[in-house]
Amino acid sequence: MVPNVFQMMSLRLKCSKKHITYFPMIFISKLKQYERHKKFVNDYILYYGGKIEDFRRSGANDKTDLDVIRENHRFLWNEDDEADMNWEKRLAKKYYDKLFKEYCIADLSRYKENKFGFRWRHEKEVISGKGQFSCGNKHCDEKEGLKSWEVNFGYVEHGEKRNALVKLRLCPECSYKLNFHHRRKEVKAHKRRGTAVPNSKEPKIKKTKLSCSAKKKSKKKTHKDQVSSEDSDNSDKDSDNSDAQDGPSDADFWKGPLQEADEKSREEEFDEYFQDLFL
Repeated sequence: MVPNVFQMMSLRLKCSKKHITYFPMIFISKLKQYERHKKFVNDYILYYGGKIEDFRRSGANDKTDLDVIRENHRFLWNEDDEADMNWEKRLAKKYYDKLFKEYCIADLSRYKENKFGFRWRHEKEVISGKGQFSCGNKHCDEKEGLKSWEVNFGYVEHGEKRNALVKLRLCPECSYKLNFHHRRKEVKAHKRRGTAVPNSKEPKIKKTKLSCSAKKKSKKKTHKDQVSSEDSDNSDKDSDNSDAQDGPSDADFWKGPLQEADEKSREEEFDEYFQDLFL
């Protein structure tokens, strides 16, 4: 009896007896996808020959997210770098945005060759204080005697030379390694304005400004005095007569001490001041 095509699914060749056996469709349909695939591959190898290694997928071109970030990572991103963005660059830029760019972590293992490696800190290092409250060297955890340094970091990235001014904190031993060839710029804390020493030049400038303003005022006064000199002569005579009449006589001085005017309290002075403002 010749087997029907719809009832039979595959053929299996037995090399020893060269006998063909048939598997029903119901048996194959009950297999899982991976088991069905494995059975078809084994049947193909038995019928046509070959090795299982030929069916294995090559993972030479496989890339993880970390590999993509390493290929497209940049120490500093600018507008030109963000012009043509594909999914790989967007992934690297997203990782870059999560980094903290105040202080750097340094690799000083090749300091004698004047070669240094710098990278930004990630979240765990910021929480632990690495690079700010402890030494920023990758292989050092010293927390005492830290100093801040500014370094002009020159590097080559994707075939392009770039420079970046970075800041890091190092212990005395690691600071010696950083300044092994030439000394870098040390960053010191700025003094507060209240404790700062005043400049000797400032009062001189103020004095010169005051003297200029006083000269201008004196010129204006002399001009006014010349214009009103004629009017003031007549008024001075009248004022002298009135002062003589109003002023105390010589006999009044021998009557006793002058009565002192009552001093106003501070509240009364404020009341009078505010009354003048609201009038």
